[in-house]
Amino acid sequence: MSKVNKAGLAEALTEIGTLLELQGENPFKIRAYQGGARVVEALGEEELAQRIAAGTLDEVKGIGGALAQKITELHRTGRLGFLEQLRVAVAPGLVEMLAVPGLGPKKIRALHGALGIDSLARLQQAAEADTIATLAGFGEKSQGKILAGIRHRVGYGRRHRWAEAARAAEALLAGLRKLPQVQQAEACGSLRRRLETVGDLDFLVATEVPEPVVEWYVSQPSVAEITARGTTKASVRLEGGLQADLRLVPPAQFAFALHHFTGSKDHNIQLRQRALAQGHSLSEWGLFPAEAKHGPSGEDGPEAGARSVPAADETELFCHLGLDFIPPELREGLGEIAAAAAAAGTLPRLVEVADLRGAFHNHTTASDGHNTLEEMVAAAGALGWEYVGIADHSKSSVQACGLDELRLAEQVEAIRSLNASGRFGTHVFAGTECDILPDGRLDFADDVLAALDYVVASVHSAFQQDRETMTRRILRAIEHPHVTMLGHLTGRLLLEREGYAVDLERIIDAAIARGVVIELNANPYRLELDWRQWRKAAEKGLLCSINPDAHRTEGLAHVGYGVGIARKGWLTAEQVITTYPLARVKKWLAAR
Repeated sequence: MSKVNKAGLAEALTEIGTLLELQGENPFKIRAYQGGARVVEALGEEELAQRIAAGTLDEVKGIGGALAQKITELHRTGRLGFLEQLRVAVAPGLVEMLAVPGLGPKKIRALHGALGIDSLARLQQAAEADTIATLAGFGEKSQGKILAGIRHRVGYGRRHRWAEAARAAEALLAGLRKLPQVQQAEACGSLRRRLETVGDLDFLVATEVPEPVVEWYVSQPSVAEITARGTTKASVRLEGGLQADLRLVPPAQFAFALHHFTGSKDHNIQLRQRALAQGHSLSEWGLFPAEAKHGPSGEDGPEAGARSVPAADETELFCHLGLDFIPPELREGLGEIAAAAAAAGTLPRLVEVADLRGAFHNHTTASDGHNTLEEMVAAAGALGWEYVGIADHSKSSVQACGLDELRLAEQVEAIRSLNASGRFGTHVFAGTECDILPDGRLDFADDVLAALDYVVASVHSAFQQDRETMTRRILRAIEHPHVTMLGHLTGRLLLEREGYAVDLERIIDAAIARGVVIELNANPYRLELDWRQWRKAAEKGLLCSINPDAHRTEGLAHVGYGVGIARKGWLTAEQVITTYPLARVKKWLAAR
């Protein structure tokens, strides 16, 4: 059995704490495991391994003897009997109910004890029967929220976050490309267009010998179920629940099929209309003279003998129709075809990951991050960044161990000293993710904020405020002279929580007027401001900062997800301040 690394250990301790809470265990015991998880996360991987080997883990503050013993057992053997027993003792349905927004272990335990509810199905039945509303501590409002949460969960279950879908697709795509029979292979659909959520996966392969490719595809370890199989198509259900469809075409057809199965539907309809206006018929099969008929008996292909215009790739396909190449991210039927017309030539040169020089919204162990200041700076340097901003939470974010004025001052001093030492080639900016309080005031006084290089202002509480109240709250923060940018503007969590109600147009206009940046939060659970807002906002003058909201070193690379959303929003490098070189950023911040 393989050893468990630091992240796995922390995850196991957190799970133990959750299961104990569902059992109604002693709060001190629960907090011991929850606190132990945070301590483990804060330790370096090497130090953790050394202490386990030396038997000195219990000398670390926050880890007692019993906890050290369990961590050691799990690290060395890959198993923990105590956790396995807990998993058996707690009904799986209770854990599943935690996915319903607003339902924590305490409420789930109360529902289980009073009504015997031990599954999502029984929870829904009880809510629909108005049974939950009669329980002490719940009421009709809580019951309504539970029903809404269940409906959201069912709806969200049909889609997957882009990052999760990309990880599932990566191994399959890499494997397909290695097969000797495969000449080309690409992922299509909403994954290729970089939509924030993905319904299923679509793979396209160019090959003259499809049968061995199909056999390889359906026999992969990640395949939980084969739902369809033919000579040129196959559909499977992956272990994570994603449906993944494979299509195989002759190499000469690949560019046309790639375009067709990338979509979107609106884009494809508009391009087919353009082709017809030019005397052609465009489909997944190719680009034919408009008079070419389809095959007999309802076949989808062209009539026998009809010959398509050749296209080695999508660039040639677009060229045949008098268009510049349209990046997949823009293919949503929102004016990209007109912009790509050769006579117009107004398609932008979209921002790329290579354009980025740094990011501002990042956390350390000083608040709820998992790596130290030095570790985060080193990781930014490894990415080739010229600068990195540290913006730990402010004091009102108690749940995130937010910094008070003294701790913030100490962190600023540490950052200044680190820059002066020359240890790293990456410059560090000292900032804060400052809570916007319910009335729109900021969490720190003006003199505290004035000592910082920049301020990210974010909402972390009172999400239920009505639209007008929330809008006025954020507008007040924008008016503050020390606010540099707004963080995760609507507070949404993809497939988990809808964004709070706010008048985006008023917020965007106010931000432009005050020179305040709105971040594109690249955390794969957020990916906001939504790409549908960026094109118009940027044209009006809004600046973007692609920020990873990183809570660990590997989270810095999440900027890649943000770039995908920025590209969907038609953003260029010039509209993204995190593409600016260090000297320009310093000048820009000084002018703020």
